[in-house]
Amino acid sequence: MEWRNIYRGMLMGASDVVPGVSGGTIAVVLGIYDQLIAAVNGFFSKDFKKHLMFLIPLGVGVLTAVFLLAGLIEWLFEHYPKQTQFAFLGLIIGVLPFLLQKSNARKTFKGNHILLVLIGACIVGSMVFFQTGEPEVVTHFEPSTYLWLFVSGFIASAAMILPGISGSFLLYVIGSYTTIISAIKNLDITVIFVVGVGILLGIVLMSKVIHYFLDSFPIATYALVIGMVIGSVFVIFPGLPANMLGTMMCIITFAGGLLFAYLLGRVEYR
Repeated sequence: MEWRNIYRGMLMGASDVVPGVSGGTIAVVLGIYDQLIAAVNGFFSKDFKKHLMFLIPLGVGVLTAVFLLAGLIEWLFEHYPKQTQFAFLGLIIGVLPFLLQKSNARKTFKGNHILLVLIGACIVGSMVFFQTGEPEVVTHFEPSTYLWLFVSGFIASAAMILPGISGSFLLYVIGSYTTIISAIKNLDITVIFVVGVGILLGIVLMSKVIHYFLDSFPIATYALVIGMVIGSVFVIFPGLPANMLGTMMCIITFAGGLLFAYLLGRVEYR
């Protein structure tokens, strides 16, 4: 049993709660992205026990973080939104050197790979134009509402497993983010179950797609992933605060995020 995956899962779960930050990006920071895709993709294979030993502690960590940290992340974004976003910015930018190293970009990237980087950055960066006001929490549920929540979970989870694309942000765009976060905080089992089934199906199906591309076109896939991570910077960047103290705090939290990514990389990639 890979017990270190509990803390890895907690980091992924905490990031998945935040609109704009991708759990897939954190998996890249932690150096387990390829293994995660392979484990989910091989869950129904003859080696399922080995993959299960990898996924169980990771899932425990994700669920623990989602249920325990949803309130804290919400509080941080309510009281220190820019500082919190700058911390995640530092974390995301800090992953780029490891991605470039893993793909050996200096030697392997050709013109078409640079184009894929630009395409990935544009796809994710364009999401900044979809930011809207926060939707209200849905309190009256009908069959169509549950179908909407199921589809929301499916779409978001497919994005969660892609570096750079935030599943929470897609939920925000769809309009179901606040309803799902409220259900988690209030332990609304029905809503959690419906969304959870959608999330599991989305992860399983998307992992098969990603696994195929990582196997068949590894360098091109990494080029697209690097572009997506770069694009997510534009989505998360909140602008600088108006006062000097707020700006200094943002610089400190940004540096903290960079340092955290560096230390994680030293531990996970050694």
